[in-house]
Amino acid sequence: MAIIVNLDVMMAKRKMSLNELSEKVGLTLANLSILKTGKAKAVRFSTLDAICKALDCQPADILEYQQDEA
Repeated sequence: MAIIVNLDVMMAKRKMSLNELSEKVGLTLANLSILKTGKAKAVRFSTLDAICKALDCQPADILEYQQDEA
C-alpha cells in the first residue's frame, strides 16, 4: 500500500510557489517540502484542511491511494 502525495501537482495547477503556500498555511518550508516530496509519515487534519483552503481543492486532489502490485 502506498499513499502518493500530489501536492506539487496542485501547486502547479494553482500557480502557487512553496513560499506562498507556506505563508498561507503557516507551515515552515522544511515541513511543506517533506510533505511535498512524499517523505512525511503522517499529516494532521488541520494541516490538510489549511492546504485545501489555500489551494481551493479537496483532500483527494492531494492524496492518492495506490495498491501495491502483488
